[in-house]
Amino acid sequence: MTMEPTHAVLTPAGAAMSPDTRPDASAQELPLPPRARVQRASSRLVRVLLVVAALWLFLSAITVMKDGAAALAPDLKGSALTDSMASSLGFGWLGAMLVMSGSPMAVTALTLHDGGVLTVSQTLTMLTGSRLGAAFVVLVVAFVYAMRGKLDQKTRHASLSIGIFSLMLTAVVYVPALGIGLPLLGSDSFRSVNIVAPASLLNIVKVATAPIVSNIEAIVPQGILFLAGLALLLVSLRLLDAALPDAAETAHLEEHRDWRNRRWLMFGIGSLVALVTMSVSVALTVLVPAVSKGYFRRRQVLPYIMGANITTLGDTLVAAYVMGNPGGVHVVLAELAGITLITGILLAFLYTPLTEQVVRTTDWILGRKQRLAVFVGVLFTVPITLIALF
Repeated sequence: MTMEPTHAVLTPAGAAMSPDTRPDASAQELPLPPRARVQRASSRLVRVLLVVAALWLFLSAITVMKDGAAALAPDLKGSALTDSMASSLGFGWLGAMLVMSGSPMAVTALTLHDGGVLTVSQTLTMLTGSRLGAAFVVLVVAFVYAMRGKLDQKTRHASLSIGIFSLMLTAVVYVPALGIGLPLLGSDSFRSVNIVAPASLLNIVKVATAPIVSNIEAIVPQGILFLAGLALLLVSLRLLDAALPDAAETAHLEEHRDWRNRRWLMFGIGSLVALVTMSVSVALTVLVPAVSKGYFRRRQVLPYIMGANITTLGDTLVAAYVMGNPGGVHVVLAELAGITLITGILLAFLYTPLTEQVVRTTDWILGRKQRLAVFVGVLFTVPITLIALF
C-alpha cells in the first residue's frame, strides 16, 4: 500500500498544520458586495486626502519654523543648547524624546542653521541627536504594547526587545557616522556640490503654503512663532500616521520563512517602508506586533531596522531642499553618506557578531526590571549632561 506524502505548512509561529486544515489555495475569493466596495474606496480616498493635507501642513510648518528661527536667533545663538557640537547633539536627542518624534527636531536643526544659530557641524550633531532620540518612541510603544492584555513573559520580552534593538542599532550606526560626516562637511569638494531647489519650485511652495503661513504669522507673536511651526509640523506627522494602515493590519506581512532570513531583502523592505511612511517610528513600531505574534523572530528584524534608519532621512532631505539653503542639504547628505557606509560594512562583514551582541545585551537589560529602569534613565541623563557640561 502506498501512502501520499504529507507536507507541513508553517503557521506564523512556525507550528505545523495538517494538509487537511490548511486553506485551499485554489479557492476563489468571493467578490465583495457593493456596499463593502464603496466603503473600501471611500477609505482609500480619505487616506489619500490625509496624505495631501499632511504634506501641505508639512511644507507650511517648515516655512513658519524658518521665519520663527530667524526671530529666535539672537536668543538661541550661543546659548547652552547651541554653544557646542556636544550640546546641539544633546538638544536634538532630548528634544526628540520629549516630542516623541525625530523628524521635528531634525527640521528644527535645519531651520536653526538657516537662521544662523547653528554651524554646519552643530547642525549635523543635532540631526544625529534627533535620530538617537527618535528610537525612544519605539521603546515606549513596545512597552505599552507589552503591558496591555494578558501577554505571557516571553511575548512581553519579544515586544520590548524591538525598542531596545532600535535604540542600540541607531547608536551603533549614527555615532560613528559622525566621524565620516564631519570631515565631509569640511571638504571643499563636498561643499562645492550646489544642490538647491529651483526658484520655480520654491515659488510654488510659497504660493501653496501662503494661506496658512500668513494667517499664523499674523496671529502668533514672533517670540513663539517657532513653537507654532513645530506644533504644526507635529500635526502634519500625526495626519500622515493616520493615513497609513494600522500596525495590526500590517503585522501579517507573509507566512514564509525563507525570505525573512535574507538580510539584504529585509534591509530593502525596511528602507522602503521608512521611505514611504516618512517616519522611522511608524516603520519600526509595526515590528512590535509582528514579532510578538511570531511573524518574525527577533534576529530577523535587525536588517529591517538598519534600512529604516537610513531612509527615514528622506523627509529631512526634502525639508532641506525646499528651504533653498545648500548648507542644510550638505548636512543631510553628509549624514546619509556616513550612515550608509557604516550600515553597509556592518551588514556585509560584521552582521553575525553584531546580531549576537545586540541580542545578548538586550536579554541582559531585560533580565531585571532594575536594569531596564537604569537603561531608560541613561537615555535621559546622557543628553542632559551633554547640554549642561559641554
